[in-house]
Amino acid sequence: MTQNSFCGFGPLSPVQKQIMDHHGTEPPGSSPLNHEKRAGTYYCVQCGEALFSSREKYESGSGWPSFCDVLKGAVGVREDCSHGMTRTEVHCARCQGHLGHVFHDGPPPTGLRYCVNGTVLEFCPQEQSQEETL
Repeated sequence: MTQNSFCGFGPLSPVQKQIMDHHGTEPPGSSPLNHEKRAGTYYCVQCGEALFSSREKYESGSGWPSFCDVLKGAVGVREDCSHGMTRTEVHCARCQGHLGHVFHDGPPPTGLRYCVNGTVLEFCPQEQSQEETL
């Protein structure tokens, strides 16, 4: 997939660069995507890769957009031992940009909670999003 100009992809802001390149985190509750309820697709702001479907989004109460699954092949994971604990970091499979973390306390059927920085996602409503392949 190429970058999607219809969704407004462009140069990263300093905050987006801090999160994507330096494993930063936005403040909890700060992303407008926490309240996004429309059908559509969430893309990586850095490379335009489709990452999450709105069908997998749910309210986790964590303060960050949360998803119980990803689009096939869209994300990679690696161990993150920062902050005195071991977590599983989630990154874009295409550009390797940091997205957030995945935890094993999500809803069925996956039991996963992909806790993602909304700042590094671009949401495109269904009427604008490309066809998804799960």
